[in-house]
Amino acid sequence: MASEPDPDRLRALEARLARVKGQAEPVRTNTVKGFSQGEVAWRMVIELVTGMLLGVAIGYGLDVLMGTLPIFLIIFSLFGFAAGVKTMLGSARQLAQRAADKAAKGEGD
Repeated sequence: MASEPDPDRLRALEARLARVKGQAEPVRTNTVKGFSQGEVAWRMVIELVTGMLLGVAIGYGLDVLMGTLPIFLIIFSLFGFAAGVKTMLGSARQLAQRAADKAAKGEGD
């Protein structure tokens, strides 16, 4: 089950409706979908959690190999958290830049 309608079928339907109504050319609609705020929030949460899990996995692996269980686990957990926050902030900065560019062009939501 698709959540988005097929763009080709929509264009064909618009063309048929335009012929029936007697219009020369169908109205073009923009079918490109932007990200909702919820999708952006989940992306940032996933980036943060992925960074932390990677740090925990690397730290635990090093601790098992070297026999020093809590040391590298704690250190790499903090590194993973820092990497996740850095990635999350980079994504937020990128999205803010896109919004500023869109506002400068005069395109509203």
